[in-house]
Amino acid sequence: MLSVLRNRTYRHLFTAQVVALVGTGLATVALSLLAYDIAGGNASAVLGTALAIKMVAYVGIAPLVSAFADRIPRRALLVTMDLTRAGVAFALPFVTQVWQVYVLIFLLQAASAVFTPTFQATVPEVLPDEDDYTHALSLSRLAYDLESLFSPVLAAALLSLISYNRLFTATAAGFVASGALVVSVLLPKPQPVERTGGVYAKAAFGTRLFLATPRLRALLALDFVVSAVGAMVLVNTVVLVRDTLGRSAGDVSLALGAYGAGSMVVALLLPRLVGRLGDRTLMLPAAFVMTAALGLFAAGLGTGTLSWPALLVAWLVIGAATSAILTPGGRLLRRSAAAPDLPAAFAAQFSLTHACWLVTYPLAGRLAAEAGLAVSAAVLTALALVAAVTAVRLWPRRDPAELEHVHPELEAGHPHLAGVAGHRHSHDFRIDTLHRHWPAPAGTAVRRVA
Repeated sequence: MLSVLRNRTYRHLFTAQVVALVGTGLATVALSLLAYDIAGGNASAVLGTALAIKMVAYVGIAPLVSAFADRIPRRALLVTMDLTRAGVAFALPFVTQVWQVYVLIFLLQAASAVFTPTFQATVPEVLPDEDDYTHALSLSRLAYDLESLFSPVLAAALLSLISYNRLFTATAAGFVASGALVVSVLLPKPQPVERTGGVYAKAAFGTRLFLATPRLRALLALDFVVSAVGAMVLVNTVVLVRDTLGRSAGDVSLALGAYGAGSMVVALLLPRLVGRLGDRTLMLPAAFVMTAALGLFAAGLGTGTLSWPALLVAWLVIGAATSAILTPGGRLLRRSAAAPDLPAAFAAQFSLTHACWLVTYPLAGRLAAEAGLAVSAAVLTALALVAAVTAVRLWPRRDPAELEHVHPELEAGHPHLAGVAGHRHSHDFRIDTLHRHWPAPAGTAVRRVA
């Protein structure tokens, strides 16, 4: 897996990602302490609003930027977003009002909503070999999991030496270092894309690509499975450990650590698993495994038989299944979008995935508070099961890259039909300007997406 780091460009990009992730983790801890200083007992409300602002920025900003992504050099765009995030981090220690926190958080997350999908779209062009790209996806998943485990530990160690305001300085330094690493390499130039319509139509292209491509519609359903089950883990673990099981605060970290450990194990094994099983055979069963794990967990809660080892096992299994779904997702996007359309595709996934979390995060918390943890787990299990079944129905068993299709709208002699007798031909099929609808199987009607 580490052999992919021999590629200098990718090595610098991956290091930039890790440095920025650590900085973000430190900022999360520092922001909690800042909110407490400003709002006191209302700190939870402030952080909850900040989380909502983050999700709104993620859902709304990424597709808009994709409309202009082909006009801006990627290195310049990535560095600008890193410097924007560094500037916000430098400013946060000086705020004195809650509204100032909200404004800066929106700017920070808007910059992340531009940076992340642009970064994700760049990696497959830097690593054109599919095996190399699969290894890169595994490394990226490991980086996210390790950050979630070790950033709080690093923050705690630093707080024993410095004030929390200095954590924001460390965050800013991380973003500056990330920008410097990006500057140090040459990145592929964005390929100009000709699309009809105004800004809205261009911004909506990535979403239309998702809704028109069967395997990507299935990926969106799988993302909802992850968000439904993952919301139970991320929102309610602290209550489960502290109140339901009556264990110590340190055990909350152990429970979340089990979730992260499961994810890391699968990320390490992923290149071998995907090579043997394929994307569909790996991802669809994983959705049912994590749904079943949460369902059994809900049953244990409902009958009062939940134990500490059972929670650890459930979270370990859910973490492993989460990685089995999320990590190969980039492979599907790469397969489903032409190189010029990759930024739009990754931006759409970034937006749509966070829209799923925007639904399941508050649902998990509200149900747990008003109806109990068992009801919350049961409802989320039901939603995940519906989404998993939907994914199976949407993703065809036979999913070849090359599809036969017809172009009745093109005039004879059009360059796209060069060397073709008539208007029917076949090639690697992707939704784009010339291919706006997925070809229907023989004998069925074409599914059209506006």
